[in-house]
Amino acid sequence: MGTWNTRGLRGSTLEDLINHTNDSYRERKLGLIQKIPTPITPIEIDKSSRHITLAYFDQKSTVDYIGTVQGIPVCFDAKECSMKTFPLQNIHPHQIQFMREFEEQGGIAFIILYFTGMDEMYYLPFDQLAGFWKRMEEGGRKSFTYDEVDKGWKIRAHRDMLVHYLEAIQKDLDRRG
Repeated sequence: MGTWNTRGLRGSTLEDLINHTNDSYRERKLGLIQKIPTPITPIEIDKSSRHITLAYFDQKSTVDYIGTVQGIPVCFDAKECSMKTFPLQNIHPHQIQFMREFEEQGGIAFIILYFTGMDEMYYLPFDQLAGFWKRMEEGGRKSFTYDEVDKGWKIRAHRDMLVHYLEAIQKDLDRRG
């Protein structure tokens, strides 16, 4: 078990680490997870470089990743947090609705949350996220804290699986019965 900093990927984003892990899962036939691109409409394109310089989002995105792990449908969003408090405004109502409906269809929905200041990653099962969301909707705090996150859901790195979340999916399945 190592930390992400010892892997020589200090400049990598959370999505880069997850994409690398997903490639490893695919190569090992453990799962097939895809990054879902957010659809955009280009407004301005730099003709010399052919790069989009201005665009807008076509529609609301659902989640960052979707796929299947050993026949189980999974979807999740990747979030980073530099403070010890995660603002729920970083998650949108349509994402909560999508994850809720995904779970109702027999899938597993969750958030991978990276507390950058502590260099710690956590699997946040949808039911726990939904609890924080409900608290906010009922007039409670509009965030949750590092201390409220169950440390038993910490994600570790394992070999080239830098965000080895399959262990947490198994734990989530086990507790569901």
